[in-house]
Amino acid sequence: MTAFNYWHFITFGIIFLIFIAGTIGALKQKEVKIKIGMFISILLVTSFLAIFSVLVVDKYTKHVVLYKLKNKRLLSTEQIIYTGVVKNKGNHLIRKVTFQIKLVNRGHMTGNVRAGTFYKSSGFFEFFSHGFDMKTKPQSITKEFVVAKNLKPGASKAFRVYFRYPPYFRATSQFAKVWGH
Repeated sequence: MTAFNYWHFITFGIIFLIFIAGTIGALKQKEVKIKIGMFISILLVTSFLAIFSVLVVDKYTKHVVLYKLKNKRLLSTEQIIYTGVVKNKGNHLIRKVTFQIKLVNRGHMTGNVRAGTFYKSSGFFEFFSHGFDMKTKPQSITKEFVVAKNLKPGASKAFRVYFRYPPYFRATSQFAKVWGH
């Protein structure tokens, strides 16, 4: 659940006025079928607008920045640890800060990191390989962690996350991203 601020309530108020105007317009119709159709239509449109407005307002009012990202690989436990600091650069409370890390095997050795660069097995191969107990080795891993909760405007918080590092990964490229809800 996102932390609502005054921009959320302003957009909800406008959407509610649109709903009231549409309902009044529907009630002024003479035929019952048209009334029901208009009411269902305005209900669907305003519901879509309400959900979409939460996403848009969150995107433009909640700014999280990632600082001092470092990683350390623990060979004895086959884990990797990421440490860093997240800071709320916006003017509103952020309920949850999510940190996403994507590791791509042999990314910078090819010089080209695009979606189609790496082998992805087809459904045909997977259908037959599961019957032979063959294990596929994914070439990219994406992990998400909630690293801060109730981050006030201007506040920052250090974090540390860890997860299993695939032992077959060699030259790994990493892509980090943070966002607030």
